[in-house]
Amino acid sequence: MVTLIKSLWVGEVPLGQVFWWYAVVCGLLINLVTSILLLALFVNDAHITLLIGSFLLPIPYNLLVVAGVWRSANRYDGPKSHADLARIGCVVWMIALTAA
Repeated sequence: MVTLIKSLWVGEVPLGQVFWWYAVVCGLLINLVTSILLLALFVNDAHITLLIGSFLLPIPYNLLVVAGVWRSANRYDGPKSHADLARIGCVVWMIALTAA
């Protein structure tokens, strides 16, 4: 697990894998689960600290994935436009997932 996190952080994971698997698929699942948790806590009148904590829970993962996509895009051998689109798409996707 530590090796995977390090590989993501330094951009050693191939761009296609880090974008499609870690950003899109896993990012959606993690943010969906934490959104359901937040909703359940809200409906059950949980303390505000629990609400804030559950909202902030996926943010470290989101930041790790954005850094991973950004740095993997630096190593990408394909068209520069694909790397740039992956960067932009990942940032927009993570903002949308965090805000939703």
